[in-house]
Amino acid sequence: MNIDLCIKCKGKGLCGKPCPIINKFKASMPKPKLHFSGNSPPEIFVGRFNYPQVNTGILAPQEHTDEAETLSMPEQWHSNKFSIEQILNSRGKLIYGRFKSSIKSVRNNLPKLNSKIPRPLQIMQEISMAYKPVDTEIFLKKLPNQNIYLTSEMPIIGNPAPLLKARLQENPKVHKKVDYLTNDYDVKSVTAMKELYKSKIPTSNIIKILSAGLLGIAKNRKLVPTRWAITATDDTLSKQLLSKIKYFSEISEFYLFTSYYLGNHYEIILLPDKFSFEVMEAEIPGTLWNPDTNSKIYISKDYESFRGRKKYADNVTGAYYANRLALTEFLIKIKRQASCLVLRECRPEYYAPCGIGILREATRHAFTKKPEKFSTLNETLQTAQKKLKLPINLFTSQSSLLKEFGKQSRLTQFF
Repeated sequence: MNIDLCIKCKGKGLCGKPCPIINKFKASMPKPKLHFSGNSPPEIFVGRFNYPQVNTGILAPQEHTDEAETLSMPEQWHSNKFSIEQILNSRGKLIYGRFKSSIKSVRNNLPKLNSKIPRPLQIMQEISMAYKPVDTEIFLKKLPNQNIYLTSEMPIIGNPAPLLKARLQENPKVHKKVDYLTNDYDVKSVTAMKELYKSKIPTSNIIKILSAGLLGIAKNRKLVPTRWAITATDDTLSKQLLSKIKYFSEISEFYLFTSYYLGNHYEIILLPDKFSFEVMEAEIPGTLWNPDTNSKIYISKDYESFRGRKKYADNVTGAYYANRLALTEFLIKIKRQASCLVLRECRPEYYAPCGIGILREATRHAFTKKPEKFSTLNETLQTAQKKLKLPINLFTSQSSLLKEFGKQSRLTQFF
């Protein structure tokens, strides 16, 4: 089974095998209703197909639950150690009431303009700003179908149905900083995202606010497909931290961090050098993205030097920026800079995509642990090898970062 087939198949069994993803997803799907009331986690979704006319919508369960936040937040999934089955069950409970929107339609509701955006879009924006679940009443035109939207960047979106109307049954709970910045039409979106981050707004919430078209200068505001908003947030926040990190002194030893979650195993190596960054990912044969047990092991990798990168990380994609954000948060904390090599093994246990958020949290968790420290790179690699299933030279032989390491003359060489 591969992800491309899953995207086309949506559980119809085109691979000739029972689909473990759709089966577990369907197990928690509620009996469909045209009208229901539930508390949105809060959760919204902005699609990217047919851009700039895209599907937008609200996700909510068909009943009120005290655990609504766990239906959506990767921060909650990781802290509660949810299994893939629990995540699929959580996603299966959500109904995606959707409607078509132009990405520029959010500008219609700006000051000095008489036109207003459609009410469902207004409600979607209000939900996106909330930090607590929002009681929401949903009216659908048709019953939800069993289609699912699969991508490696996001957890499954399923149970779509055309939205007739929606109504909030309570006032959303919104942080003052969020309220202030979404109503400031003269501040750039990058600046607003930095301010939200400084105010301890969770990354997942910033992504939703950006996606809903609530940040930026008035004339530039637009809906941002959720998939793009995830990367934009991780990229923007980590660049902001890097602008400070590059002035810090370098670490003096080799650090090794380890993390594992849902079949994603990380070995993260910090080298005593000026900042550079590389992510290398290996799909072990027999996994979701490399189903043939006899296939070759392909290493996806992206790299940036001290000067940064100008192009999108096409190989590793969104995980690259999520990993970089976790790293920069750690370097800011210790007030040091370092060169960083991230090695990820995607193992057979990771049989369903749960989104970039879990990879961000797994990497963040790695940096909460006390690192193993070594005086040489060889010792570091030997220790990392003991925890990897694949030979580490599959990574090191292709690493751009390791090829560059040690080439630059250092002041310590002359004293």
